[in-house]
Amino acid sequence: MANEANPCPCDIGHKLEYGGMGQEVQVEHIKAYVTRSPVDAGKAVIVVQDIFGWRLPNTRYMADMIAGNGYTAIVPDFFVGQEPWDPAGDWSTFPEWIKSKNPRNINREFEAVMRYLTQQCHAQKIGIVGFCWGGAVVHHVMMTYPEVRAGVSVYGIIRESEGIYNLKNPTLFIFAENDAVIPLEQVSVLTQKLKEHCVVNYQVKTFSGQTHGFVHRKREDCSPADKPYIEEARRNLIEWLNKFI
Repeated sequence: MANEANPCPCDIGHKLEYGGMGQEVQVEHIKAYVTRSPVDAGKAVIVVQDIFGWRLPNTRYMADMIAGNGYTAIVPDFFVGQEPWDPAGDWSTFPEWIKSKNPRNINREFEAVMRYLTQQCHAQKIGIVGFCWGGAVVHHVMMTYPEVRAGVSVYGIIRESEGIYNLKNPTLFIFAENDAVIPLEQVSVLTQKLKEHCVVNYQVKTFSGQTHGFVHRKREDCSPADKPYIEEARRNLIEWLNKFI
């Protein structure tokens, strides 16, 4: 649950009680959680953590859901052994903590994961999905690595920088209407710039009445009003992967 004494929009939702269907492995210099698909179709998806780290059960739940749709799913530790953010911590120290977690400074780890997927898992087609901090990683990857066939950035923190709209391959952006972290004005600017500069398939979708974290941080039974949006966003995520990978 959110830290009510020091509420942070990144912590809206629930930590699932979920053990996971996959296993932890060593991928060169980092650890990762991997779930193999029941049917090996040569396809894989990299699932990127939020600030609460690669061991958050919610993220593993999403990885297992993706694996159940025909992909090898891997959740790498993109913090490289550093402690994830603790929601019980002092939020006044968060700005300093996040400084060392640049979502664009993950190339070494990302390339190690790509080697693992192609060499150990025999993946021929690879996509990427990320949540919050991980959504920003997706945005970076989709501008940098043309071999990644599709990306889904779920309430990824929007960063202003040169060339941020030059996506290499199809990317779906999922946002929440009532997101205290990502104002709708930023979403509008992103949408307009993609319209002006992007030459590949993309979609920007904003879900009415939802808050930051709704896709992976809310239980399906949290409220009848939210459930259709959670289900639709997850369905859209899978449909995007299926269409372009």
